Amino acid sequence: MNSLAGFLRENARWVAGGFLLTFFSSYGQTFFISLSAGHIRAEYGLSHGGFGALYMVATLASALTLPQIGKLVDRWSVVQTVWLTVAMLALACISMALSASIVMLAVTIYFLRLFGQGMMSHIAMTAMGKWFAAQRGRAVSISAIGVNLGEASFPFLFVFLAGALGWRNAWYVAALTLAVIAMPAIQMAMRVERTPRSGDAPERARAVRDWTRTETLRDPLFHIMMAGVLAPPFIGTTIFFHQVYLVELRGWSLEAFAASFTLMSACVVIFALITGYLVDRFSAVRLLPVYLVPLALACFVLAMFEGQWSAFAFMALLGVSYGFSTTLTGALWPELYGTANLGSIRSLIVALMVFSTALGPGITGFLIDAGVPYPSQIFAMSLYCVVCVAAMAVASRVALARNAG
Repeated sequence: MNSLAGFLRENARWVAGGFLLTFFSSYGQTFFISLSAGHIRAEYGLSHGGFGALYMVATLASALTLPQIGKLVDRWSVVQTVWLTVAMLALACISMALSASIVMLAVTIYFLRLFGQGMMSHIAMTAMGKWFAAQRGRAVSISAIGVNLGEASFPFLFVFLAGALGWRNAWYVAALTLAVIAMPAIQMAMRVERTPRSGDAPERARAVRDWTRTETLRDPLFHIMMAGVLAPPFIGTTIFFHQVYLVELRGWSLEAFAASFTLMSACVVIFALITGYLVDRFSAVRLLPVYLVPLALACFVLAMFEGQWSAFAFMALLGVSYGFSTTLTGALWPELYGTANLGSIRSLIVALMVFSTALGPGITGFLIDAGVPYPSQIFAMSLYCVVCVAAMAVASRVALARNAG
């Protein structure tokens, strides 16, 4: 960790660009969109399950589109893809402010998810994966925590603006920040692309051949790893989407629950940076067996305990797991499948992650409407994580043996 300051001095512009991409991806993340959920349900007369279904369909559509658009990162410059993505995300924010029908709302959420959660994060992680080698873990970890700063700041800002200006006008402000702040700042930071230096390759690593996306899909190890990689976005999105229902169910203070987000964000930042150092030291593949353990514990605590303290314990453990996963999922795929087709491969992975975030709110919303206890659903998520921990341990050993062969 001692070399972090030196790393930032040498690479500040590139990691700042990655950080800003993930920071402004917040406008397409569930935690931000769900801040308008109460207003949307009230204006359109939607139940929890109804809005969850609409959200699921729109997000699934974005996941199906992402593998095609995501390939642009391998063909265009980063700046070109940033211009397209930020412009489309700004238009989606304006569309949310103007939405007047369920169809328009669904299309709006589709574009928010595709260009916000999908492309903004995809560009950042693909660029860091291609531009860095020995210090890839640090680059990914610093870039990835942008969304956590967004989680810590945007909910308060949006609630304040929605109270002062109305929730629709708050979305206009979001579009304005993308045009006035995000676009020029990211372009300035990333207009000159970084080329990994000859001394960048880590001594512990053998040269990894560049897989195509088709070859990757045929690799059994890929599917085993994805079972674990998809757990954090699925679970986190599900909890955040139904956060108001959870607070009402437990009888918690909404203000106290909102305060727990700050604790989670702090844990994410700390453990993302720690994981970045560990990835550069040991490799992402070696860390696979441990990163879902905190998530399993987090779900267990939330399912089994009702005191307000359990919300803070859950958020802290979720933050630890998110810190691990945000860095690992950015550094893992170049280690396994090379960098030549990284944009194409990552776009598929991000699409699957978006797909998982679509399933969570939809499935749990229907189960809630059907009378299935929400704590029981969360406990099932904990059991799933335990199974994935065992699977990741096996996958890690197989991957290490393959890379060494």
